[in-house]
Amino acid sequence: MNTESTSAGPSNADQSTFERWRRKFSMITGVGGTTEERAADMEAFHHQKCEKWKRELMTYSPAVVFMMKHLKLTGCDVSSDDIVCAPCDFTRAGGFSPEAGAVVLCQGKFMSKSHMEDTIVHELVHMYDHAKFKVDWNNLRHHACSEIRANSLSGDCKWTREIARGFISFSKQHQECVRRRAVLSVRANPACPDQATAERAVNEVWESCFNDTRPFDEIY
Repeated sequence: MNTESTSAGPSNADQSTFERWRRKFSMITGVGGTTEERAADMEAFHHQKCEKWKRELMTYSPAVVFMMKHLKLTGCDVSSDDIVCAPCDFTRAGGFSPEAGAVVLCQGKFMSKSHMEDTIVHELVHMYDHAKFKVDWNNLRHHACSEIRANSLSGDCKWTREIARGFISFSKQHQECVRRRAVLSVRANPACPDQATAERAVNEVWESCFNDTRPFDEIY
């Protein structure tokens, strides 16, 4: 009979807990683990945070819920599957894909939940315009109009956001922000040949599109 005592090794649950702790510590400090592991853990963290904020905003944000309601009235019933958290390049926080009929939220790019809220509303305005007005995104005047409306109605150009970007103006700050951001977006359209063309497209539709607050009654 073998009388030697044996000590049990760590359980699978203990090993799993330790591994989660080790990888979280590595992600926060940059110590331990491979570069690929740390990058994957950070991406997973950003994705979970993005999905959590998204669910909360789709349930509790008055502006997001309002836009979803009016999209449904146009025949576009938006679900969580239509607002996707994904990695993006560093230049943007979100986007609307007309081909997929979906909004992309760029996980890891949001300064706060309020920033995500503004981004979702901005992209849902594009979705609303696409559904209701049959926007041709290769037509620079169409694109300019939707950008003017999205920047004006979403909260993207509220004073606190502009201060954070380093833009300070005490006269017509909102209009200047909307115009500047609309020109930037139109300039990025592959159908736009140069800066002057982008500025001209925005100027040509400015009055009618800036004053069109549908589906809102006013700029909120």
